[in-house]
Amino acid sequence: MKESVWTESPENDSKAVVEKVESKKSQKSLDEVNGSIKVPDNAGFWRTLAAYTGPGVLIAVGYMDPGNWITSIAGGAQFKYKLLSVVMISSLIAMLLQSMAAKLGIVTGKDLAQLTREHTSKWGGFALWVITELAIVATDVAEIIGSAIAIELLFHIPLIVGIIITAADVLILLLLMRLGFRKIEAIVATLVVVILAVFLYEVALAQPNMQQMFAGYVPTKDIITNKSMLYLTLGIVGATVMPHDLFLGSSISQTREVDRNNEKALAKAIKFTTIDSNIQLTVAFIVNSLLLVLGAALFFGTNSTLGRFVDLFNSLNNPQIVGAIASPMLSMLFAVALLSSGQSSTITGTLAGQIIMEGFINLKMPMWAQRLLTRLISVTPVLAFAIYYHGNEAKIEDLLTFSQVFLSVALPFAVIPLVIFTSDKKLMGRFANHTWVKWAAWTASVVLIALNVYLICQTVGIIK
Repeated sequence: MKESVWTESPENDSKAVVEKVESKKSQKSLDEVNGSIKVPDNAGFWRTLAAYTGPGVLIAVGYMDPGNWITSIAGGAQFKYKLLSVVMISSLIAMLLQSMAAKLGIVTGKDLAQLTREHTSKWGGFALWVITELAIVATDVAEIIGSAIAIELLFHIPLIVGIIITAADVLILLLLMRLGFRKIEAIVATLVVVILAVFLYEVALAQPNMQQMFAGYVPTKDIITNKSMLYLTLGIVGATVMPHDLFLGSSISQTREVDRNNEKALAKAIKFTTIDSNIQLTVAFIVNSLLLVLGAALFFGTNSTLGRFVDLFNSLNNPQIVGAIASPMLSMLFAVALLSSGQSSTITGTLAGQIIMEGFINLKMPMWAQRLLTRLISVTPVLAFAIYYHGNEAKIEDLLTFSQVFLSVALPFAVIPLVIFTSDKKLMGRFANHTWVKWAAWTASVVLIALNVYLICQTVGIIK
């Protein structure tokens, strides 16, 4: 196992130390932005937190991407507020795992993909890259489809053209990276604010039963004993923790400048990065709660078909389903939020794709070419599917279901190494997981993996 990056080497080993340092310089994750943001040394709490605020926003968008929307709203429509407890538990698990991913990057100076590759064989690393790359493609499927459908609903642009437009956002990302990583954080944060504002407004109009809503955060045995409820529970939990977000979190936590030879500096970076992550994941938790509450307040008891984004869009404009609050504006706001979610998620998905490609196979090519290749790998199957099923949007949206299967397959290959590495005292030094954190992480990981295996079996028909 590798030595901690802040452990001193013997003086007579100075040559090896220099080589190690030079090696690290060439292995920086997201090299063009790594350590590019300075943080104040002796500032107060709020000023320091402001300097560290940003990476958490990019992480949070993965937990409120279009892939979660249908499941959350359908959960509310079918079981009212009962699955809010599942949303809360999923969010707590996400906070635990993402804090560990951030700590791993800050302490070691490497991301999860790089460390996993170092501890596997050449072919093992290649196999892991293929699996993880499929997870990126699966994540992008939901984001690209969501964005393209939103463009179609808002501007009446054909779906295939919308997919091409969505794929072109990689060019925007290239421009933003030249302007600085803070610009990317600001853009994504703005999109998140739009999503939050839209659903707060729509839920306020829906006037949910507040007492029943808060009672929904208390788990009940129905979640396990009711098969239909269990299926949606698995869908919510399975779609919450995204494998690519763990790789992303371990990398962008390194965008802040930190002296890794100084334990106090490392501890401060871990503290404020974790606070930022937890704050932003709380926002994601609120958004996912609002989605479920919206489904409960508007669609519970209506027997509405809500399996597609178009169904939701049309239902919000139908007085027979949602009552007097139905209006074209309500539908349009939903489409705006969907577009914001898809665009913010595709930006972070492209970054995650670069991290995985560099970390697992050490691909040496210009940054613009890497990002373009990552986006092409992701968009090609969606575009091919859209062309083949042209005019049949229901079939295209079926890709969302199958995308969750790939995410489920890839999850253990991100979660298990993360827990192992962050629990290793030789690698993490005094920043290794405390005993209770380690066992909580292993418990959460086993539960997540078991639920995802169960979900896969249900999806392919092994379990009915």
